Amino acid sequence: MAPTPNSPNADNSMQALKQYGSYIVTAILLALAAYFGWTYWQDNHARVDTVAADHYADIQRLNEEVSLASQNPDLEAEAKASLEKSRTQLNKDIDSLVSTHGQSVYAWQALMIKARQQVDSDDFKAAGGTFKKALAIDLGDAGLEAITRLRYATTLLAAGDDKAALAEASHNMPSSFEASQQELLGDIYLVQDNTDSAVKSYNNAWELLRARQETRAVLALKMESLGIVAEPIAEQTSILQESTATAPPVVSEESVEAGAGA
Repeated sequence: MAPTPNSPNADNSMQALKQYGSYIVTAILLALAAYFGWTYWQDNHARVDTVAADHYADIQRLNEEVSLASQNPDLEAEAKASLEKSRTQLNKDIDSLVSTHGQSVYAWQALMIKARQQVDSDDFKAAGGTFKKALAIDLGDAGLEAITRLRYATTLLAAGDDKAALAEASHNMPSSFEASQQELLGDIYLVQDNTDSAVKSYNNAWELLRARQETRAVLALKMESLGIVAEPIAEQTSILQESTATAPPVVSEESVEAGAGA
């Protein structure tokens, strides 16, 4: 039962309110400040992500235009000049996004585009620097880190720095990337004339693929060049695989193979 205005309890309540009222008000104000501060942070963070996403969407569109134009071997002089201008603009846009939203997944994706352009131009040294910058982005995702590191190591190998490539490729990676890691290690050992280690790594990669019933023709050719006859792997197609064929892609070592050129 609530105290009546003239009851002793009411007097005590009023006295307590007078005594501690300022503390109560302060606590309420602090709580409101914390709430509105948190709300502001969420709104601002969402706005920043939206800006980064829009910026990346523009980069993606320009990249598609550049990629499409690059496939035409018969460009006229004017068209070639326009293509080079677009490439320059693409790199500027990517650098701008990285400078303003450098720790976002959009910056990582933009750097992947830049590295791919550099690899396509056989500028492996520049591509290595781009992958290194992408590797410094902490996205808290072991799969994205593995993709970046494997591509970085591949680029280092292409640039002739097999020791640095070996160091990068030797990092611990999620189990789903081990087959690609072992195949890359085999490539590196082969460049280093370490045939025994190359054979071992290729065999490791093949057995890892066998465990999940996945074949890889390029790896089989590499093994055959060393006199290893890879035992055929029967790929298994399950109802589950068929039902998820159109599902959104997940980060896996297949993502590395799809972008091996970058």
